[in-house]
Amino acid sequence: MKPLPLIVLAALFLAACESTAPAPQAVAPAPASIDVTPQNFQMPSGEGCAGDIARYRAIQDNDLAMGHVAKSVYNQIKTEIAEAETQCSEGHEAQARATILASRQRHGYPTSL
Repeated sequence: MKPLPLIVLAALFLAACESTAPAPQAVAPAPASIDVTPQNFQMPSGEGCAGDIARYRAIQDNDLAMGHVAKSVYNQIKTEIAEAETQCSEGHEAQARATILASRQRHGYPTSL
């Protein structure tokens, strides 16, 4: 058997060293907020559009307090809630509920609650 040239042995040695090196580990990002919903938080009750509005407003206030929603987005949602509140107070139940549903969808909130 003929001995392998030195360059081939060096290449094999380097390949073996590189293949056994552990893959670099990704560092997990720090959480955006360590705050959690207060234990005394109560989801508002109520039926119809008034209940939907109260619950969505409570969620938004809580998300803002925890830093889970940007102030600019909160202000936009607040405007949408006010629109739904006007519709609700004028007796346009279905329209008010649809406005809240559309806002929840637009901003990525669950709609099947």
